[in-house]
Amino acid sequence: MSTANDTGFTPTGTIATTKDRRRVVFATVVGTTVEWYDFFIYALAAGLVFGQLFFAPAGEEFAQILSFLTVGISFLFRPLGAFLAGHLGDRYGRRLVLMITLILMGAATTLVGLLPTYAAIGIAAPILLILLRILQGISAGGEWGGAVLMAVEHAPSKRRGVFGASPQIGVPLGLLLASGVMALMAVIAPGDAFLEWGWRVPFLLSFVLILIGYYIRRRVDESPVFVELAERKEQTKMPIVQLFRKHALLVLIAAFVFAGNNAVGYMTTGGFIQRYATDPAGPVGLATADVLWAVTLSAVSWLVFTALGGWLADKIGRRTTYIIGWILLLVGVFALFPLVNTRSIAMLTLGLIILTVGLGLTYGPQAALYTELFPASIRFSGVSISYAIGAILGGAFAPTIAQALVQNTGGTAAVTWYLAGMVVLGLIATLLLRDRSGIPLGPDHEAEQAQSPIYGLSKA
Repeated sequence: MSTANDTGFTPTGTIATTKDRRRVVFATVVGTTVEWYDFFIYALAAGLVFGQLFFAPAGEEFAQILSFLTVGISFLFRPLGAFLAGHLGDRYGRRLVLMITLILMGAATTLVGLLPTYAAIGIAAPILLILLRILQGISAGGEWGGAVLMAVEHAPSKRRGVFGASPQIGVPLGLLLASGVMALMAVIAPGDAFLEWGWRVPFLLSFVLILIGYYIRRRVDESPVFVELAERKEQTKMPIVQLFRKHALLVLIAAFVFAGNNAVGYMTTGGFIQRYATDPAGPVGLATADVLWAVTLSAVSWLVFTALGGWLADKIGRRTTYIIGWILLLVGVFALFPLVNTRSIAMLTLGLIILTVGLGLTYGPQAALYTELFPASIRFSGVSISYAIGAILGGAFAPTIAQALVQNTGGTAAVTWYLAGMVVLGLIATLLLRDRSGIPLGPDHEAEQAQSPIYGLSKA
């Protein structure tokens, strides 16, 4: 029978007490919820007000494309955040990185809420807006990997899917909170008031949420895998160099797994559906508050199916859960716009909920899948960089691409085929990977972890 070490964890990485388990899960969920609330608030505002407030001189249609481009620009800086966080996380620990990313994201978000518009300070306004979005991108690039490893490396081997779903749940919770707060402000400050000041309140609220998240994260111990690496002085000096020298192809395949999910998810988290469905000159023309409430409801559904995806990943394996999820996501993609284009808020809500079934099943298992792909000494770098590259290939410019396709074709059919293509790429990438559910995660098993999980390759 294994005994707990002086950190309170067993050498196999299981948590010594139920209280510790709950603390890790709670801190992971709260921290990632706050982080993604900040990230999504920007995307929602980009779809609803930033085109008018910061890019109006470009003309109505091009201003909206520029607004969505600022959402995508942040993704280009996610790899920088992933590189920095990967190096720090593999050298100095997961917990330190999570504290830094939380503060950086909160500061950038709060400052957006205080930013003067183009009418007040001219070209400096969009420049400052883009710089703050870049800071959000750097933070997001480092946040996810740390949250995932804190959750999964603390978990019992047979429950990694469930534990790994906790940072994943933070994403729909962040969307739920962001959409809910924005919808509330659309009711409290409708019309011109929303443009003048109502949109700023959700950004300023970030300051309070960051304080809460920081307090909770401080109370969580370091990952037991990193503690063991540190005690043995086995941290890799240049983890990123080792990652790309030995695992470059694996990073790319893992990135495409996420890209398929992320491109579809950013139809709502990137603000495209909100803009498309509320545009008074467009084919749908629904009320802003109604659409935001529909997105909020779909976030609840996304949360449920994300949790279910993590649970299923422990029962039937990561790979099988993903395959089922990709098939259901393809169904959701083809159902989405026919339902949205009925101009019925009930049908729009139904379309978004159907979409979340596949989104959840291809997102819930991701934390466990990614963690089990990479060796312990370079795991933070592998997980973070794969995620960041996947975000660029998937969601970075998905709203911009969708907006351009609608404006150039006059309909949404091209958007559907674009999203379907991304889903198929995600499915192919998943089929290329072996399921490594339950593989030991500690430094004693680096040789086993370094064996390539890609079909047809026996060594990393």
